[in-house]
Amino acid sequence: MNYTQTLEFLFQSLPVFETQGATAYKPGLERITAFCRHIGNPQRNFFTIHVAGTNGKGSVAHIIASVLQQAGYRTGLFTSPHLQDFRERIRVDGEMIPKQKVVNFVDKHHDKMVELELSFFEMTAAMAFDYFAQSDVEVAVIETGLGGRLDATNIIVPILSVITNIGLEHTSLLGDTLPKIATEKAGIIKKSIPVIIGEADVRYNGVFEQVAAANKSRVIYAEQEFSCEEHHMEGTGQSFRLHRSRDGRTFDVSLDLQGSYQSRNIVTASAAVDFLHEETPLTISRRAYLEGMRCAAANTALLGRWQTLAESPLTICDTGHNAHGIAYVADQLKATPHRELYCVIGFVRDKDLAHILPLLPHDAHYIFTQARSERALPAAELTAKAAIYGLRGEAVEEVTAAVARAKELAAPEDMIFIGGSTYVVAEAL
Repeated sequence: MNYTQTLEFLFQSLPVFETQGATAYKPGLERITAFCRHIGNPQRNFFTIHVAGTNGKGSVAHIIASVLQQAGYRTGLFTSPHLQDFRERIRVDGEMIPKQKVVNFVDKHHDKMVELELSFFEMTAAMAFDYFAQSDVEVAVIETGLGGRLDATNIIVPILSVITNIGLEHTSLLGDTLPKIATEKAGIIKKSIPVIIGEADVRYNGVFEQVAAANKSRVIYAEQEFSCEEHHMEGTGQSFRLHRSRDGRTFDVSLDLQGSYQSRNIVTASAAVDFLHEETPLTISRRAYLEGMRCAAANTALLGRWQTLAESPLTICDTGHNAHGIAYVADQLKATPHRELYCVIGFVRDKDLAHILPLLPHDAHYIFTQARSERALPAAELTAKAAIYGLRGEAVEEVTAAVARAKELAAPEDMIFIGGSTYVVAEAL
């Protein structure tokens, strides 16, 4: 098979959550365990940091990976979903896995993958582990796909677990309350392996503490380790003054990512990096920490996090796609100077729009759209649902046409926002 045929096999032959939704979700570790045993358990050949959470896990994973790269470690990074290229999911020192490596892996293990009926995500996770081992990776940052306890990535035994926060998402699969979802995410906590909790909340702290106690694992609350004393936007990034509790030191940190919600992620990532330096075999200097933060997006090619696509009119995209993430986006929209606001918005069918749509600004003109995905909610249906919550606008089915329509309507001093679904952002980039 060539690369195009390989991708066709992966996307058409194996269940893909991104296109099929819940029907592609195959919980349980039996298949991935059997397959990784078949390929020699490559996930045991390097240190790992495991990152879960409702929002922010992608940003936190990329930031930690960037710092590790700056510290001189050969660093693997496994994330999902991809925006434009499947290979974005698997990186070593910021570089995507080569196409030929994808082809070779599938050619070699095709029959076993079919025999075990692996899901797309299980296959992708195993491919990442195998490629990292081949590439002599020293440490890899592994982001969960969905949940944690039954997620395919949960066969790793990390040196640190990180859970960014808990919000309502995928309630049909993970549970319909914060404690239930926290229980699924807490499944990444391993025996005697500390866990960092990015955002503490009395509604779910007890869940983490109970699971950690059962595993004799230490719980570290990031906000007790670092606090953000100052925060300023600057050009294409932002600057922070962080205070470290254990010794009272302050750090003036630059981050090449926009979005005020990164102030939470940088605290979580800083607590993780500090732990790795202090209590694991890894050594991370102050210089590596500061440079890794300053070049996080550049080092890891992170896209779609409050990303500026144009200046006049100001055009921003963001991959926030659940109520927890959209709340951050809505706050940022209010804080961003503009005259009129045009929002190009689309969602997938299984999103809880009753909790999402009321969060969006009522004074914007909406261009409702749908991505080229089987899961996309039709633009006309979204337009009708949005009207219930006082959101007005028009329907333009294709994303590129919807963005073009927003540019046609917007004056230089206006603002265009593109989001709601990762797939909408992917087509707009």
